[in-house]
Amino acid sequence: MPLLSIHTSTTVSDRAALLRDASGRVAGLLGKPESYVMVELHDGCALCFAGSDAPAAWLQLKSLGLQESQTAALSAALCDWAADALGVPADRVYIEFAAPPRAFWGWNRSTF
Repeated sequence: MPLLSIHTSTTVSDRAALLRDASGRVAGLLGKPESYVMVELHDGCALCFAGSDAPAAWLQLKSLGLQESQTAALSAALCDWAADALGVPADRVYIEFAAPPRAFWGWNRSTF
């Protein structure tokens, strides 16, 4: 049910390793089984942030039950991860959080 979508202007050399790392990180941060986590990566994107084409990233984290009270800590953790894994400084990362209603998240021919 959690989905982390990563768009970055940097190029990732080992995509599989980055996806596995991000998957485990999201599961740990949210306290959810990794068996439900999905991560997508779009690297090498043309991004302009603050009028600059310096390395940047836009992350989207969607998860059922995500609380507003969690987003500040998640932002810190994901920005730190983006700096380490993608080489994108925290001040060049935007993160969009979403908590869709259970009926709006489908899986295995049903919804949650």
